[in-house]
Amino acid sequence: MENLFFATGWRKHAWLVAGITIGLFGTNSEWAIPVAGWLFSIGLMRFTRSSGVLAGLLCVVLSSAATTVVYVAAAGQFEVLPILLGCLVLSLILSVPLLVDRLLFRRLPAFAGSLVFPATRAAAEFLVAAVSPLGTIFGPLAATQSTNLPLLQLASVTGVYGISFVMAWVAPVVNMTLERRLSWPSIRGGTLAYVSVLGLVLLGGGLRLAMAPTPPSLVRVAGVSASLTAEARMREIDNFHTPSVQPEQKPVLRKAFAVLNDDLLAHSRIEADGGAKIVAWPETAAVVLADDYADFLRAAQDLARAKQIYLDMGIAVILDGAPGSRDIAVLVAPDGQVLSTFDKAHPVPGMENLRPGNGIVPVSGTPYGSLANVICFDADFPGTLRTHADIMFVPANDWKGIEHMHAANAVFRAVENGYTLIRQTSNGIAITVDPYGANLARTNYFSTTRQTMVASVPTRGTWTVYGLVGDLFAWLCAAAAAGLGALAVFRPVEHPGQK
Repeated sequence: MENLFFATGWRKHAWLVAGITIGLFGTNSEWAIPVAGWLFSIGLMRFTRSSGVLAGLLCVVLSSAATTVVYVAAAGQFEVLPILLGCLVLSLILSVPLLVDRLLFRRLPAFAGSLVFPATRAAAEFLVAAVSPLGTIFGPLAATQSTNLPLLQLASVTGVYGISFVMAWVAPVVNMTLERRLSWPSIRGGTLAYVSVLGLVLLGGGLRLAMAPTPPSLVRVAGVSASLTAEARMREIDNFHTPSVQPEQKPVLRKAFAVLNDDLLAHSRIEADGGAKIVAWPETAAVVLADDYADFLRAAQDLARAKQIYLDMGIAVILDGAPGSRDIAVLVAPDGQVLSTFDKAHPVPGMENLRPGNGIVPVSGTPYGSLANVICFDADFPGTLRTHADIMFVPANDWKGIEHMHAANAVFRAVENGYTLIRQTSNGIAITVDPYGANLARTNYFSTTRQTMVASVPTRGTWTVYGLVGDLFAWLCAAAAAGLGALAVFRPVEHPGQK
């Protein structure tokens, strides 16, 4: 049965081309196609398993380079060299599991061999998220699956890495099937094992959704971004781009920033009059000079007291005489008390000159549940977001080219930790999702002159296994990858049909 399904002669190169091509749409970019994330590794693995190690290495390099080019191009960041180089390095690391599979699959029993790639892939994603300055914004196969609600529930147990494991497992199962010439007796065990696990994951996710309790109470939350008109007026006065503030600039800057800040306060007042009990702003929505921060905060406290609302504000505080600024989120209570001030913990590498905070997420008890706060890029770091809260605010500021992918990435944090997540953003897509990842509200900054997102959200979250055990599954994958490597070294096994 010699046909395109078997990787011999020119056919293996066809598999390589197919894998690279599908892989261009298999990462969490603006061009992502969810099903591509399941399929592209099949073709790449067909090539590596039927080629020498050096040829397999070439495959990894080619696929990594192609993926990186598409990802960075979709994000519109080719000119930011640290991001381009960083993504290329990370893509190479995430392709190493293909080489590990190539080296080990012939030396292991069939079922054990099928676990090498998914275990190594999940472990590599965990390593990248833990040590890279980009977190999970680049890497996880699972990132393309944020709208697959039954599958998404697996994140409440394993984190995002369990979903990647299930997706990666497809490639060795399909390759085993093709290598054994579709012979059912020899592929039955591995195929049934995978189908059973995937079925249980989807069934369990569906049951979790179906059995989700009705929230005992809801609170109306309004996300408010400054109007495009106010932003344009601010820039007409002074389009602030200088690296540091000089004394002679302050009067003009103060006048420009007041246009933006007054617009935010006025529209927050309107939403409060409309019934909102919590008003949330995007990242760096308000801009103030360090000299004026105390006065601005008093104005916000007066508004919170007058309207009896919780006010969650993203503020850029421009520092005197030095480059950089503070990027903070401030939560004010209805009595005017400042409940928390959080400095962004993870500035975007190569793009933001900020003083990073300590990453300790503040959690404030309120009649509407416990409220927590991080800022934008922080939500791409699962370790930072692993906290017990009922509602997590993620004020954000994106740009055209990452609006869909960045919003999608935050959904996993809500399911992992069992809280409602409210991500009000400028220059992007604002989302509100419940603890199960279901969409409660969504608005697009680029399709309206004023972006406002209003939703009634649960005041209580839900417990999750992931919230209790953290990244245990990822550590188990790392241990399994090491154990399978040791087994391959000490118990080499050759299987017919795998030559």
